Amino acid sequence: MRDLLAAGSILTGVDVPSKKQLLENMAAHAAKVLGLQDHTIFDVLWEREHLGTTGVGRGIAIPHGRVPGLREVRGFFMRLQTPVAYEAVDDKPVDLIFMLLAPEDAGADHLHALATVSRSLRDPALCAQLRQAKDAGALSRLLMNADVAKAA
Repeated sequence: MRDLLAAGSILTGVDVPSKKQLLENMAAHAAKVLGLQDHTIFDVLWEREHLGTTGVGRGIAIPHGRVPGLREVRGFFMRLQTPVAYEAVDDKPVDLIFMLLAPEDAGADHLHALATVSRSLRDPALCAQLRQAKDAGALSRLLMNADVAKAA
């Protein structure tokens, strides 16, 4: 995940009332960081959700999609203050969200990044630490070291 996350890609303490608002908020933040249009990112995420939920269970969602104009695979992480209904596979609300954006022609890079994120967030100990981290810096350290710990 070290290669996916850049400065400004982690948000914490966010409070949103709905899944749609959550995705709008993440798209707006990513657009600002990436210099893209927020509606372009949101449309990709929303369209993907219509194919099937990206709420993978245990309070975790991994919204993702291929974004026109993006040059490399990028990740954004958000921890919500209050979990929000997300239509997850286990019908539980989510509070940990890792958004993954890829170029339209990313191919295997997109799938590799998605597998890395999914594998890391399957670790209950990591998720507990993410939920208890005090600030964005602590979240960043946990996420940056997650795939290193898995590889060891």
